[in-house]
Amino acid sequence: MHDSSPGRMAAALPYLLAALPLALPLIVLAARAPVSPPPKMFADMAVGAAALVLLRWRHRGPWQTALVTALATAFSLTALGPAVVAYGSLAAHRRWRQTAAVAVVFWVCVASSTRWSDNRLLTLVYAVAAAVILAGSTLFGLYLASRRDLAAARRAAEVAARAQWAEQAKLEERLKIAQEMHDVLAHRISLLAMLAGGLAYREDLSAEQTRETALAIQENAHQSLNELRAVLGTLRREDGLAPPQPTLAHLDALFDEVRAAGQRVEVDDAISCRDALPAQTGRHAYRIVQEALTNARKHAPGSAVTAELGGRPGEGLRIRVSNAAPPGGSAGPGGRLGLVGLAERTRMAGGTLTHAVRGGRFVLDARLPWEA
Repeated sequence: MHDSSPGRMAAALPYLLAALPLALPLIVLAARAPVSPPPKMFADMAVGAAALVLLRWRHRGPWQTALVTALATAFSLTALGPAVVAYGSLAAHRRWRQTAAVAVVFWVCVASSTRWSDNRLLTLVYAVAAAVILAGSTLFGLYLASRRDLAAARRAAEVAARAQWAEQAKLEERLKIAQEMHDVLAHRISLLAMLAGGLAYREDLSAEQTRETALAIQENAHQSLNELRAVLGTLRREDGLAPPQPTLAHLDALFDEVRAAGQRVEVDDAISCRDALPAQTGRHAYRIVQEALTNARKHAPGSAVTAELGGRPGEGLRIRVSNAAPPGGSAGPGGRLGLVGLAERTRMAGGTLTHAVRGGRFVLDARLPWEA
């Protein structure tokens, strides 16, 4: 629970200040007891107490409360405290016509409160004091208004910042889902294209081989739909739990799958302590290898691919995938976008990714952190 005592103190402070003039007669009465005070003092205190009660309505009716309490100062010195507080509250609302009218009434009433004394010097002192009080209350009211505006601006900025953060989080999540969709669909569609190409251009296939290829196409199409549903399902899940994602342990199945589709892959796996690899790092490694194989099928169809994996805790995880780079090869529609996504994925994971043509081979080299 939040401590509300500062808020209660701030709400009570105007009443405490307004009650100060009323406290002075009470002190005088206590000092003169048991001498009976004059009735005029009781009347003065009664008007001041009534003005103090009126302060409860200074926010709902600022100029009405300020006007009534200002009029009360013509008959009661103890009403001066409530009148000053009510006038300051009115000034904080910055209603200048009403503030100016109440200021004139306030000054006239305070100055005329000495009419019974027939003392011009006292009237002058009261008039000057009233002008000083009005000036100070006006400035204080404007200060309160500026504080209120500043607090409102800060609240508005905080709301806008929270909305911007929420929108940024949504955008990042959408980009993550788009990247997952690219990784999944590019891999599956490239396999389908390879298998379909075999059926279209190879005339030496037997009926059994044709049937096996057709079944492989059917299976990959089915897997494409399942994986696409899994990725899109994250948009509709209410429990916030993502479905299981492939990790380094699924690489063997990936290699078997692409080999069955006709892609030649040689693997050199020298990873130590595989069980100690964080699941998130393993997931990034799987997607990097998957996209590298997809890239090879798209831009260097029929070429053999070499995948080299190595690393251990404290040294990081190394992934190197290479294939022959056909001369004059075109990236084609959407070319290099998968590599851009992989570079961003690797950067977010704290690693590095480079790719270049070296000695007639396209080499993709990734480094992922692996703490000891």
